[in-house]
Amino acid sequence: MSSLPWSWLLPGLSVLLPLLLGAGALARLPSPALSRAVWLTTAASGVAVAVAVGVAVSGAQAHLGGAALGVRVDHVTAIMLLLVCVIGAVIARYSRRYMDGDPGRDRYGRWLLSTLAAVTLLVMSNNLWLLALAWMATSLSLHRLLTFYGDRTAALVAAHKKFIVSRLADAALLVAIALVGRTVGSVDIDAIEAWASAHDTLPPSLQVATLLLVAAASLKCAQLPFHGWLTQVMEAPTPVSALLHAGIVNIGGFLMIRLAPLMARAPAAQTALVCVGTCTAVVAALVMVTRVSVKVGLAWSTCAQMGFMLVQCGLGAWHLALFHLVAHSLYKAHAFLSAGSVVAAWRARELQAPRGPASMARVLAVAAVVLVGAEAARRLSSSAPWGGAEVSPLAVVFALSLAPSLADALGGGLGPTVRVAARVTGAALLYVAWHAVAARHVVVAASEAGASLRWGIVLGGLSTLFLVETALRSRPDGRLARALYPRLFAGLHLDELFTRATFRLWPPRLPASGSGRGPLAAAESAGA
Repeated sequence: MSSLPWSWLLPGLSVLLPLLLGAGALARLPSPALSRAVWLTTAASGVAVAVAVGVAVSGAQAHLGGAALGVRVDHVTAIMLLLVCVIGAVIARYSRRYMDGDPGRDRYGRWLLSTLAAVTLLVMSNNLWLLALAWMATSLSLHRLLTFYGDRTAALVAAHKKFIVSRLADAALLVAIALVGRTVGSVDIDAIEAWASAHDTLPPSLQVATLLLVAAASLKCAQLPFHGWLTQVMEAPTPVSALLHAGIVNIGGFLMIRLAPLMARAPAAQTALVCVGTCTAVVAALVMVTRVSVKVGLAWSTCAQMGFMLVQCGLGAWHLALFHLVAHSLYKAHAFLSAGSVVAAWRARELQAPRGPASMARVLAVAAVVLVGAEAARRLSSSAPWGGAEVSPLAVVFALSLAPSLADALGGGLGPTVRVAARVTGAALLYVAWHAVAARHVVVAASEAGASLRWGIVLGGLSTLFLVETALRSRPDGRLARALYPRLFAGLHLDELFTRATFRLWPPRLPASGSGRGPLAAAESAGA
C-alpha cells in the first residue's frame, strides 16, 4: 500500500479525538455528561488504538495542516494518545461511581471531557502556537475540576497557587515560541527539527528560548520551589487527582521530548534540567518518607518522579524519559484510584511477621546485583546508543535508585525474593525491548558539552539520597533522623516562602462562609 493513504488517514483519525471529546463536553443532550464521558472516552481509546496500529504498520510520520492547524502523527504521538485515552476512560468509569448522587456530576463530566480534549490536541500538535493554546486550555479546564468544591478553602487556595504557576509557565512558553519563530522562521515542529539538524550550535536567541522552555517545563512539572500546589490539591475529587498526577503534570516532560532535537543542542538548558530535576528528586523523595497521608505522600512521590524524568531529558535519554512518563502515569493512576484500599493493605502487612529495616550491607549488596543486571541488559541491546564495554553511568543511577526499596522487599523470605527477582527480570527485558524500538524512533544525540558536569550532579545527588535514606531507615531514632525529620516534614519550608511572596501580590478570593482561617493557614494545613 502506498504511503499516501497513511499520510491522511492517521492525522484524520487523530483529529477525531479532540473533536469527539470536545463535542461531548459542549453538547446539550438529555443524557448525563458523566455517562456520556464513559462511552466517549471508550470510543476515543478505540481510535487511539487504531492510530497506534497504523503508526506501527506504516512506520511513517504524517503531517496535516498549515499555519492555523498542524497535526503531527509519529511514534511519540501514538504512545501519548493511547496513554491519555486509556487513562481517561478508566478515570471516567471510576468517576461515574465516585460522583454518583453528587448534584454537580454533570458539570464535572463536561470539564473532564474538556480537559481530555485539550490534552489530546496538545500531544498531536505540530505547530507550537497550537500547542501553547492547548497547553493553556488544559490548565484552565483542570482549574475548574480542582475548584469543583467551591466551598472548600484549602481547595481554592491550592488551585489559586496552581493558577499563578501555570500563568508563569504560559508566559515563559509564549516568549520562547516567539524567539524560536523569529530565529528559525517557522514554529512547526518538523521545521524546527530540520533547522536544528542542520546546525551544530544554537544562536543566543535560541539559547534563551531553550532556557525559557526549561522554565515552562519545570513549572508545569511542579519542581521546587513551585511544587506546593501539587501537594495541596487533595481537596479535589480523587479521580481529578488521578488525572492530574497520571497525565497532566507530565506535560512539561512531553514538551522536552517533543523538542528534543532543539534541546539536545543547548548544553546550558540541559544542565538546568539536570540541576532542577536532581534537587527536586532528592528533596521530594526524602520528604515523602515523612508523610502519613496517602494522597499527600503520592503527591510528593510525583514531584520526585517528575524531577527524575527531567533529569533523563537533561542527560539526553529522551527515550527513557518517555518510558518513565508512561510507566509513572499508569502507576500513579492506579495508586490514586486504589487509595481507598490502603487500610486493608496495611492491615494485611501488619498480620505478617515483623522484620527490621534493611542493613547497609544488604543495601550495598542489592545495589551491586542491580548494577550487574542493568549492565547485562544494556549490553544485550545492540541498538543502545551508548553501547560499549565501559560501565554505563545510567546503570549506576539505576542501581542507586532501586537498591533501598529492593533491599527492604528482599528481607521477608523466599516468597518476596522470588517475586522481586521476577519483577527485576521483567523490567530488564522490557528495558532491552524499549531500547530496540526507541533507538530508531525517539533517540536524539545529546550535546557533549558539559556532559561530565551533568553526570556528576546526578550521581552526587542520587548518592546523597542513597546514603541519607539508608541512614534514616537503619537508624530511625538516630541523631541524623531527629535533626532532619522536622525539616523534611515541613518540606524545608520552601512552599511557605513561595506562598507568602505570591499571596502578597495576588491574594486568593475565599468564600465568606469559610472557616475564618487565612489563605496561608489553609495552604499549610492542606500540605500537612
